[in-house]
Amino acid sequence: MKLRALPALAGLALLGLGLAACSGSAGAAPGTDAPAAAGGYAVDENTLVFGVVPDSVDTETNYSPLMDYIAQETGKKVEYHESTDYAALIEAAIAGKVDVASFSGFTYITATNNGAKLTPISSIVTKEGQEPGYYSQAIAPKDSDVKTLADFAGKKVCFVDPSSTSGYLFPSYNLLDAGIDPEKDVTPVFAGKHDVSVTKTGEGKECEVGFAEDSEVAKSDKVKVIAETMVPGAPLVYSDNLPDELKTQLTDLLAEVTIDQIIESGVTSADSDGFRSVFFETKPVDDSYYDVIRDICKKTNASQCQA
Repeated sequence: MKLRALPALAGLALLGLGLAACSGSAGAAPGTDAPAAAGGYAVDENTLVFGVVPDSVDTETNYSPLMDYIAQETGKKVEYHESTDYAALIEAAIAGKVDVASFSGFTYITATNNGAKLTPISSIVTKEGQEPGYYSQAIAPKDSDVKTLADFAGKKVCFVDPSSTSGYLFPSYNLLDAGIDPEKDVTPVFAGKHDVSVTKTGEGKECEVGFAEDSEVAKSDKVKVIAETMVPGAPLVYSDNLPDELKTQLTDLLAEVTIDQIIESGVTSADSDGFRSVFFETKPVDDSYYDVIRDICKKTNASQCQA
């Protein structure tokens, strides 16, 4: 079964290469036509562009202490740029418009398959004793009679984004495994963010069932979990275009760091309940860690995985 490329990714080359700035403190987004700055930087040697996908309304808040830490330790200005969607971040990476980024596993595979020069550093762990990884959860309204994935057939299904690991790739594979064609046997609705997918599913109108990552599902009392699958932890990556000395420095800073170490370094913004809920430490990962996603790509023959 081939998962055809959906409109958001059907023509990667046609999409804008810039990132939409979502922070008042961020500078202008890198230009869509200009090449990466001299020396391999997205902007210049004094600036690091930190790219993220718009997972939820709290995305910027969640990453601010980590960006403060990078800025403090490298002495560079760190610009936050939240992409308009997953495909925009992929295009920005391919064009050398981000220096450091938080990808999902699927966007990392898609970006590198299409020419982005990236190296995984680590993955964020949210609780002590955990390993990198999180759950893709199939959900339904609390009062729904849906009990299994097989019950998703014929329904309006909330996915997150065509390049989302836990919000599309793994759900599609699991639907196929349940005998459901995710293109023909359901009506796909792309919510854009995990929290929006949860909200729409809980309302039970635009989406009768859906998928989202576990951290967002846990915030809602309007949905129930039907099934779940462990997904490889999202990678923090650096651009291979950066100078070697800086790549080494970023690896030293981000490969294995705890929230306590970040606070002790002087980043007081990390000492908050909000950041503690999404960050405990990082653990190193490498490219081979994402081979399971490559295997899923082969099994689904998803066009998004192809170069």
